[in-house]
Amino acid sequence: MDPQPRPAADPSAAARATDLIAAVEDALAAAQDARPTASAPVFRDPAPVTARAVGDALPVVQPGRPPMSQKATDASVVMLAAGAGTLMAGTGAGVALWALAGIDPVTLALAAGAPVAVVAALARLVRRAGQAAAQAAPVTHHHTYTGPVTHTSTSTTTVRGVFARTVTKNGR
Repeated sequence: MDPQPRPAADPSAAARATDLIAAVEDALAAAQDARPTASAPVFRDPAPVTARAVGDALPVVQPGRPPMSQKATDASVVMLAAGAGTLMAGTGAGVALWALAGIDPVTLALAAGAPVAVVAALARLVRRAGQAAAQAAPVTHHHTYTGPVTHTSTSTTTVRGVFARTVTKNGR
């Protein structure tokens, strides 16, 4: 495929572009002239500490992190890690929502609601089975003893799951 011929450039646009380039070059030259040289330190005083220990000079900000206690440093690391984790989780959720933006809302609602409906139905089935087992006739034990007998019965049932409850029955 042959490239299309370009229309003739506007002479005033070329002049404006030339003026812009000249202005940028002048600004860069001025910035280079204002930059400090290597012989003039910006942040640190090369004099020994004893020579500058007493004086009326104002404090100068030093590069790097300011000194902190170990507890403050540990807390800052925890906060930075939590921020990074939140950033990753938020980015993942954003990408997932962006990817789901093109899906039909009804289809999305059915796909997201189906697992919840299945879990709810299974939970109700298990609950009904537990109620039926509890309502079944209890087993009756008949014991015949001769002599003095002390009978103590303790039964503990532990249910394991997301919502668990421990029931203790003391022989009643």
